[in-house]
Amino acid sequence: MKGSLIILGFFILGLILGLTRFLPSSLLEGDFSIYALYLLMFLVGMGIGTDRGSWKVIREVNIKIILVPLSVIVGSLLGVSAVSALLSNIGIGEAMVVGAGFGYYSLSSVIITEFHSDTLGVIALLSNIIREILTLLATPLFVKYFGKLAGIASGGATAMDTTLPIIVRYSGKEYAIIAVFSGIVLTILVPVIIPIILKFV
Repeated sequence: MKGSLIILGFFILGLILGLTRFLPSSLLEGDFSIYALYLLMFLVGMGIGTDRGSWKVIREVNIKIILVPLSVIVGSLLGVSAVSALLSNIGIGEAMVVGAGFGYYSLSSVIITEFHSDTLGVIALLSNIIREILTLLATPLFVKYFGKLAGIASGGATAMDTTLPIIVRYSGKEYAIIAVFSGIVLTILVPVIIPIILKFV
């Protein structure tokens, strides 16, 4: 929860600095997001590649576990598609791009901003931060009313790190491996699925 609020605080600070034109014009006019994207992709790849425990989990689990991240993908995309019908300014393709962040706000928002628009990038950032915060706050209710996998589904990509403690606490330690596996798979797929959907937007 604290980490999400810090991220949100930095976003608001950047927004204020941008609106007030407090920063040097060279910094405001330069396109630094593409370099941030390159750095982020490098760090994500390095993090996944060096995490031996994550790869061990993938090798050891039953093949049926792949249904968990697949269900999160299908559920997220169907959910945002349904919501887009209620929104006049966001089409189904744009909604699916936002939903394909699966809670991974830092990477998804940068990719969307770079290859679509600043507006949709901000929407992706805020909606995926809200997804993480909602998981942290509402997992006890999700587990109670929808089952032990509900917190994992809600957390999306964050189920492997920031929301893992709350998932383990209310779903049980035996679900930790499933959460980590699902989070890893979704983290890997975010930079793959978003560009594919963007081609049709």
